[in-house]
Parts: sequence; structure tokens; C-alpha cells
Amino acid sequence: MAVKGSFNAFEMARTQFDRTAERIGLEQAARDLLRSPLREYHFLIPVRMDDGTSRVFQGFRCQHNDARGPCKGGIRFHPQETIDTVRALSMWMTWKCAVADLPLGGGKGGVVCDPHDLSAREQEQICRGWVRQIARNVGPVTDVPAPDVMTNTQHMLWMLDEYERIHGGHYPGLITGKPVGMGGSLGRKEATGYGAVYTLREALKELGIRPEDSTASMQGFGNVSQYAAKLFREMGGTVLCVSCWDQKDQTSYTFRKKDGIDVDRLMGITDRFGGIDKTKAPDLGYEVQGGEAWLSEEADILFPCALENQITGANVGSIHKRVKIIVEGANGPTTPEADEAIHARGIFMIPDFLANAGGVTCSYFEQVQSNMNYFWTEEDVLARLDQKMTHAFSAVSEVARKRKLYMRDAAYMLAVTRVAQACRDRGWI
Repeated sequence: MAVKGSFNAFEMARTQFDRTAERIGLEQAARDLLRSPLREYHFLIPVRMDDGTSRVFQGFRCQHNDARGPCKGGIRFHPQETIDTVRALSMWMTWKCAVADLPLGGGKGGVVCDPHDLSAREQEQICRGWVRQIARNVGPVTDVPAPDVMTNTQHMLWMLDEYERIHGGHYPGLITGKPVGMGGSLGRKEATGYGAVYTLREALKELGIRPEDSTASMQGFGNVSQYAAKLFREMGGTVLCVSCWDQKDQTSYTFRKKDGIDVDRLMGITDRFGGIDKTKAPDLGYEVQGGEAWLSEEADILFPCALENQITGANVGSIHKRVKIIVEGANGPTTPEADEAIHARGIFMIPDFLANAGGVTCSYFEQVQSNMNYFWTEEDVLARLDQKMTHAFSAVSEVARKRKLYMRDAAYMLAVTRVAQACRDRGWI
């Protein structure tokens, strides 16, 4: 899903931070320290292409803050990647780790490229080139990357292999999102989607709504949406529609089924990037609608699970009056202008760095298992994930109730307070 217009994610992340800093009376030194990444790296990755020509790709890595522990965050492959997006995502990762109470800080990386147009060998060369440029600045006790948009377990394994070649040893704790059997954790592929639904379950309890009486509309049909939809259905809920980006048409579509989508059957006509085949969907009983139809669906719950800047001041009015809860599976999907309108309407917001913290939580579990070379069962991983997500939701909800705050504001207050205190305890400020 394309990023819209001239939206700048880093400006949005700073706006959110500034508002929180003002609310909690944060001292100027802490504001200056936390408003920008501690370190960032820009580099070029030359690649010999399959046709014999050479291309040079732009790569990034931002380390926002490591006061609470090693930086942690994914690596995106996206043709519209920018350093400001990476900066924002690294900042959001700091808050996400803090709100989940993980001993980690925020990092993020990216490469300006489109995997749709690259062979497996070309993607491998980008992965290995990325590591060669940053190998001295990442590692199991400094900065631990992971998959993100359009990267996967294979990309992570190529990166790990290159790092181990450079450093001459086995360092499975360098990177997470690895294949199971190669240092990866069971439960990782479900983690972000399941984590979002664990927080939704707690919100439904708080609002006195039974899962079996609720319906949902989802944006995106990648890993997060797929597993969120599966678990939501298992809880008794109904997913009315999903939307996805169509690479061929360079636009998005919404796929609606009034009696609820069947995730497994729909995945049968879905590519590895989460793109649904719109020519085959009608044969499975789906209506194919415009890309923003998911937002106006008559549902109780909205799951924006694509990219940032999707619910804006321009389209927030399209949200159906029935909507009671928004669960942000994506990072930064709602702009501050839209947030104000959502808050005014009394919609219960489960903000991104709480709702989608299941991914980094399970990545932390993978890091722990890799470093100690002992691996847990899937049941154990998911039970620990449920416990962590439930505890994080309860902590944010308690702040929101006690201080009569919007959930996003409460989550920010909790996260920024924890990170600032860690900086003070270290004597940085």
C-alpha cells in the first residue's frame, strides 16, 4: 500500500512525542535526547544484477535509543523508503519495547528497492551488502534486526550468514525472524497478529462486548492480518472484509464477504506479499470494492494493518458510526488530525506500539532462545506472549483510566517515562 502524498512519518512521530513531553513536564535535555535517533547510518549497496549490469541501492539503519537495552527493529524493503520513515519507525520501536516492558531499545532499517522486481539472487546480494556496510554497528548485544515490510525469514538467514562470515563464528542472536531450526522461534509468524487480538480481547472485556457478537474490517492481508483474522475467528468474531495492495494495478482493493471471510481459502489466492487475486476472489463469493471501502465498513472493529498514514484527517469521517474499537496492527496508520476526531467520537483506540508489540515481544523471545541455545515449545512461546501482551494492555489501560486519557496518550506517557528514567539512571541526562 503506497504512502500518500507528502506525509512525513518522522514529523508525526515528533509531534506525538512533543505532546507527551509537554504533558509529563519532561526536562529539555530529555526532550533533545529522545526527539532524534542517537545514531543513524546511510550507505550504498552496489549489486551485480542478473543481466550483468550493476545497480546501487540506498540503505539505512537508525538506532533511536538503547538506554533500556540493545536496539531492536526490522529491516524494510520498499521502493518508497525514506530516512525519515526509518527514523520514525526507530522511535516508535523505542516506545513499543518500553510499553511492553522489554529490555530493548528502538532501531529500524531499510533499503530503497522493490522485491517484486528482483530475483532471489539479487535480493540475496542486497541482504549481504546491507550487512557488509553495517556489520561493525549491529550485533547480539548492540542492535538486533528483524524482518519487516517485504522481508522474510530467508532474507534474515542470508544476513545472518554474511555476518557470521565476517566475524568468524556463530551469532544466532544477531537477528530474529529466522527460520525455525536455524535459530528461529516457534510462534514468531503468529506473534504480531495474535498479540493484536490478545489486546483486543482485553478491550472487549473492558467494554463489556462478547467476541462472538463483534465484527471486524481489516486493512492489509499480510502476515499480521492473516493471523489476527484467524485468532479473531477462533474467538467467535466475524471478519467482514480485508483490503490489500495490487502490485499490477498499483492500487488497492477491498474484498468483502457478508458472512465472513475464510482465511485459509482466501490465502489460497494470495501471493507471498499479501496480494489477493481479484480475478479469482468473486469465485469464492467475495465482492471486490475500492481500496478504502474497508474504512467505511459497518463493523465494530477496524484493524489497520498495512502502512503508516492510512487514517487521515481527509478520510476519518468515513469511519462508520458502528465502529467501537480501532486496533492498529500497522505502525503509524493514524495521523494526529484523525486521532483527534477518533478521540472525540469516543472510539476505543489500541495504539500501534501497544497493539502490534507482539512481534517485537516474540522477537525478544527468539533472541533469548538463540543466545542461550535452548528453544521453547510453541505453546510456551504463545503463553508467554499472551501474558506479556495482557500485562502491557493492563498497564496502559490503568494509566488511561486513572488520568482520564485517550489510550494513545496513556501508552506514550508510560513509554516515554520509562525510557527517560533509564537515561537518567545511566547519567546521560
